[in-house]
Amino acid sequence: QVQLVESGGGLVQAGGSLRLSCAASGRTFSTYHMGWFRQAPGKEREFVAAIVWSGGITYYADSVKGRFTVSRDNAENLVYLQMNSLEPEDTASYYCAAAPRHRLDYYSGYRSSRLYDYWGQGTQVTVSS
Repeated sequence: QVQLVESGGGLVQAGGSLRLSCAASGRTFSTYHMGWFRQAPGKEREFVAAIVWSGGITYYADSVKGRFTVSRDNAENLVYLQMNSLEPEDTASYYCAAAPRHRLDYYSGYRSSRLYDYWGQGTQVTVSS
């Protein structure tokens, strides 16, 4: 089992930056692919970014490509989401999630929240115009 705790959210002006962190408990962090999702009020949860267990492959939603960067530190059980050039449309609660490395359909289905077994409680990001 993995417990995930996000941090780093806050209020920022458009064009600014934030770095979200997700701390994972347990000694098996490197056996999980990690994803970031977000949910704005009245909207469905949507995929933002993902990174495979080794850190060797990353994926991004088109809406954040070129602005956001996902990374991980397996030695410290941490995954990060660096968010630059933030826009008011990025305002949402941001969640990190863990998907078991053995899940063979992950590489084609990483955008689906159904593939992720563990979720954090979320951290709020608000971007003012």
